[in-house]
Amino acid sequence: MHQLTLAEIARGLADKKFSSEELTKALLARITQLDPQLNSFISLTEDLALQQAKAADARRANGESGALLGAPIAHKDLFCTRGIRTSCGSKMLDNFKAPYDATVVAKLAAAGAVTLGKTNMDEFAMGSANESSYYGPVKNPWNLEHVPGGSSGGSAAAVAARLLPAATGTDTGGSIRQPAALTNLTGLKPTYGRVSRWGMIAYASSLDQGGPLARTAEDCAILLQGMAGFDPQDSTSIDEPVPDYSAGLNGSLQGLRIGVPKEYFSAGLDPRIADLVMASVEELKKLGAVVREISLPNMQHAIPAYYVIAPAEASSNLSRFDGVRFGYRCEDPKNLEDLYKRSRGEGFGPEVQRRIMVGAYALSAGYYDAYYLKAQKIRRLIKNDFMAAFNEVDIILGPTTPNPAWKLGAKNSDPVAAYLEDVYTITANLAGLPGLSMPAGFVDGLPVGVQLLAPYFQEGRLLNVAHQYQQNTDWHTRTPTGF
Repeated sequence: MHQLTLAEIARGLADKKFSSEELTKALLARITQLDPQLNSFISLTEDLALQQAKAADARRANGESGALLGAPIAHKDLFCTRGIRTSCGSKMLDNFKAPYDATVVAKLAAAGAVTLGKTNMDEFAMGSANESSYYGPVKNPWNLEHVPGGSSGGSAAAVAARLLPAATGTDTGGSIRQPAALTNLTGLKPTYGRVSRWGMIAYASSLDQGGPLARTAEDCAILLQGMAGFDPQDSTSIDEPVPDYSAGLNGSLQGLRIGVPKEYFSAGLDPRIADLVMASVEELKKLGAVVREISLPNMQHAIPAYYVIAPAEASSNLSRFDGVRFGYRCEDPKNLEDLYKRSRGEGFGPEVQRRIMVGAYALSAGYYDAYYLKAQKIRRLIKNDFMAAFNEVDIILGPTTPNPAWKLGAKNSDPVAAYLEDVYTITANLAGLPGLSMPAGFVDGLPVGVQLLAPYFQEGRLLNVAHQYQQNTDWHTRTPTGF
């Protein structure tokens, strides 16, 4: 049963081939057996999962149906789940049990999804490798000596290893799409505001967006359907109708205009990945798409702009973790200042401290105009580049990452080298655009992803293109050895 996709699980449950309870027990046993190799889970929620599975079976017995009714999933451990540890991969929140459910958690639970647990992640979603977690690094199931990508690496590794069919993630600068590419999954970052951020512990509020990780575009459509929608509790949520994503998967690609930015094919891109990207272009041309070269001239400024804006917002968001109201508190503080300093110094890991320091510096009185304000102006130029491009094309296609997954620890001494792995993904977050990564081949036995970007609220177009591509290729069906 562990090889079934979400769509296949929905059909199996509808046809009474198995019950949600049977499926849940089988997957919980598989996680217990295999996850020690991967470290993809922080918390398993067996009691909650079995309770939800029994409730889903009862709802089906009463004539209810639904693609997510009885389907097992997991949540990245920054979505608040009532009564369950929500750690954000940090010592700071190791003892925090959320008093409420995040909107995404509540919506998926209402749709009948079964929560198997909370997945490991880079601390406070800061990282591209899933090595900064307080609970230790996550391993890539394709090669246990390599990283799965971050910060949603726990969700990605668990789905890639067939521990469960799909999971939630969040994407601030590529943290759904990058691990999807490095573990042979389909991962979707929706338009900013499409999925509620209420109850999703913030890293950078103007960039964060929740989304699905699964093996196929079809499964991403199912999970996004349950996650998306307006939320009055979230001031950044956009009141835009949610289409039926699954209904649009089979649309023809005849005449679809695909743009390939020339800036993507620079010296930093592994030439073998470039070849796989062009092979995917040829595949889409066979399906009727029209391909042309385009330009995104301000892309070169994206990384410096992002690594001013995101740490600046992080330094503000993480100021609430002070040892006073919740979370980690140091032992025997001498006074209030000592409480603040030692609680934060002991509770936050090195990467989080680094970004807080960068962000506080960028926002300080003498440097706000020179750094933060300038970065926001560059952000606007990047958005303008995309708007101009989408006047000429329907989809933008390119590599998701410049390299395949690197070895654990290989970039720990050089944070900037890890930051450069986000070069193709962060522009979508700066502009607020939807983006999707889909499997497109292998380099040295490690998966490679191709990224698709679309205009605002055109997630359905991304899913349609990815689904049609997956109907004509089999990269997404490959399974890591041993899983």
